[in-house]
Amino acid sequence: MVTFVVRRLAFMMLILVSVSFLTFLIVNVLPGDVANTILGDFATPDQVEALRQRLGLNQPVLYRYVEWAAGMVHGDFGISLKTNQPIGPTLWGRLKNSLILASLGLAVAIPIGIGLGVVAAVYKGSFLDRAITTTVVIIFALPEYVIGLALILIFSIRWNLLPASSLVLPGQSVFSNPLTLVLPIAVVALGMLAYFCQVTRASMIATLNSGYVRTAVLKGLHKRSVVVKHALRNAMIPTLAEIGLSFGYSLGGLVVIETVFSYPGIGQFLVQAIQNRDIPALQAAVIVVAAAYSIGNLIADVGSLALNPKLRV
Repeated sequence: MVTFVVRRLAFMMLILVSVSFLTFLIVNVLPGDVANTILGDFATPDQVEALRQRLGLNQPVLYRYVEWAAGMVHGDFGISLKTNQPIGPTLWGRLKNSLILASLGLAVAIPIGIGLGVVAAVYKGSFLDRAITTTVVIIFALPEYVIGLALILIFSIRWNLLPASSLVLPGQSVFSNPLTLVLPIAVVALGMLAYFCQVTRASMIATLNSGYVRTAVLKGLHKRSVVVKHALRNAMIPTLAEIGLSFGYSLGGLVVIETVFSYPGIGQFLVQAIQNRDIPALQAAVIVVAAAYSIGNLIADVGSLALNPKLRV
């Protein structure tokens, strides 16, 4: 297990370096100029050139990347080209908000999604199975912004039960008004529980048809004992892997949800960095999201090894 974790951590570092370098190259070949974006359309060529020199934008791309990467190794995320402020404090604050939203969404989605998947598998082919499957497929097929706007229309505009916006004033916690979190959490949870339900159902059906489960049934064990103690443990391995990946997706994939609800998370931070062509801020956000994907995948793999000792060989 220790060797596996060390090897995966080394591979994760290679992935982060590759992602950061590719992102840096892609951003630098996009049309437009950072200095023009910052100064506006009425800036003179001399002013633009002076700002480019002050920000180091006239240096070669590779030199700027190495300089930025050296700072990252020491925990320095750099200075925002737009605000001229350190990126780290703002980024960590946004990351904290996104972690709260993603964690609460997962906390809702995991038990409901797995529970629905198990029920659908146990009663495969029944009306209950078809109802659950049809519902989760519809939810999974709908884009997040459609679900978000529908919930706003129903619960905020028509019934006036919940706030339509999750905007938080500077210095305030996202928990200052818990009701503003309900709709974003619902959108996150609905999308993920639909996926968890489908994965769990498929895995449970395959497990219930396996030889050792049939043996347990023939021995006269109670159906609930067979499902919970024998089938569910092995069926959870694919679902656990998807949960780990979904944690990373929750951070990077919250762009739409945070934009719809004006939620101050890392997704909105990414959008603003792209709009402002703020390369250091964009780099830092992409690295954080890539690290979340890698860490979530690692945790899922370690959990799978813990559930099934056969995978350790």
